[in-house]
Amino acid sequence: MTEYQLLSVNVGKVQNHDGWKTAFYKAPVTGKVWVSELYVEGDEQQFKKYHGGKFRPILAYSAKHYPLWQEELGFEFPYGGFAENFTISGDLDENTVCLGDVYAVGDTLRIQVSQPRLPCDNISRRWEMPDLTNLVKQTGRTGWYMSVIEEGYAEAGMPITLLERPHPEWTIEAVRDAYQKRARRKDQAHELSQIEALEIGWRERLRKAAEKS
Repeated sequence: MTEYQLLSVNVGKVQNHDGWKTAFYKAPVTGKVWVSELYVEGDEQQFKKYHGGKFRPILAYSAKHYPLWQEELGFEFPYGGFAENFTISGDLDENTVCLGDVYAVGDTLRIQVSQPRLPCDNISRRWEMPDLTNLVKQTGRTGWYMSVIEEGYAEAGMPITLLERPHPEWTIEAVRDAYQKRARRKDQAHELSQIEALEIGWRERLRKAAEKS
């Protein structure tokens, strides 16, 4: 089993920031945080159509991206800076994490990769950097969503252990690419639509794309 580490647990409430009502502002918390099937304790989402729920209670982000952003932009983003709930160490990123991966966090929590994140303009708005969202898309440093198989506690410093990898061919980057090109890649769209770990809305859109003549 391959082991990584949960470097930071980040949460944020819906608040008003200069007329912008958002929960994008996530900050690290200390101590154990309960993670249920639908939410991370202390965390909220403003637009539940695109965030939260059964398939997306956790947004994860690779810690290895942070020094790259600092080198390229000359700005040191804090953990949680991309609105992620879990900042994860090691070589886990969009090119190594796979759809359906199951991970153990500490002794009780079990989570599963459910969907790539499609970045929105809130990233640029949060940091007042107009090009940042496009840079996130171009670099593929997007993050990914995870569902909860077994509820439990999460705390910074806990080990994260890969337990299962049922779809090694479907990295986060590969899923994102196939989804965005689903109208032309019908075979891939059909294959992805059959994977139950994938967020249900994505599965439905992929299915429709695969069946469209």
